[in-house]
Amino acid sequence: MVFLAKTSTPNEWKAVSNTISTLVEEASFDAAAEGLSFRAMDPSHVALVDLHWPNSAFEKYDCDKQYKFTVRVEDFAKLIKRAEAKDGIELSSAEEGMLIIKISNGYKREYKIHLIESTIGPTPLPKLSFNTRFMTSEASFEKVLGDISVVSDHVTIEAAKSKVVFSGKSDAGAASITLDKNSPDMMEIDVKEESKATYSISYLLNIAKAAGSASDTALFEYSSKMPLKLEFKLSSAGGRIHFYLAPRIEER
Repeated sequence: MVFLAKTSTPNEWKAVSNTISTLVEEASFDAAAEGLSFRAMDPSHVALVDLHWPNSAFEKYDCDKQYKFTVRVEDFAKLIKRAEAKDGIELSSAEEGMLIIKISNGYKREYKIHLIESTIGPTPLPKLSFNTRFMTSEASFEKVLGDISVVSDHVTIEAAKSKVVFSGKSDAGAASITLDKNSPDMMEIDVKEESKATYSISYLLNIAKAAGSASDTALFEYSSKMPLKLEFKLSSAGGRIHFYLAPRIEER
């Protein structure tokens, strides 16, 4: 059994481990000749992460047969965090029940991490059709969420033909931010039907901060009162993280 996945920078692994750690305590990765994948739902069934990381996006990748490995996310993330900006990271299969993580840029570190038995079954992807699709810079998305979170725990996203309005309200007050198609932060917008839905800011902020470390953009797809699908790129070479978030049912 041969499995090896190497990246020239730590950004992708950090984005992956940080994203997963916002949702679950254990992570089962599926390695195949085509690349690496991961999918899981948080315990409350509000959010789902789906990772697709093709072999072409790695500096070096080798997997001669299906290989599934499950790690405690906290332990895995702790090791990945040891990598500095110019470090490469290499994961490889070791003896039964172990995974090797090598971090190097002149200064070489090698860790072995114990694998665990997975307690979670397969997670199906939701079947959704979307009426609205738009892309913003990742930085502006984080800024919008931060601005709304001052007055609300939830953000309502309302899309019309040429603009998207993010808003929130509570007993403390209300906030509203508009990005239109001419805004430098709005990279694309396609609204087949006006859409409006409300989502938890804490989930969105956590995922934006985690996945945003590797991605310059955030791609949104949603329909009224339906789950939101967010896409973050893992690197220019390929790979992406999809994040699905259920809407808040009662809108105020």
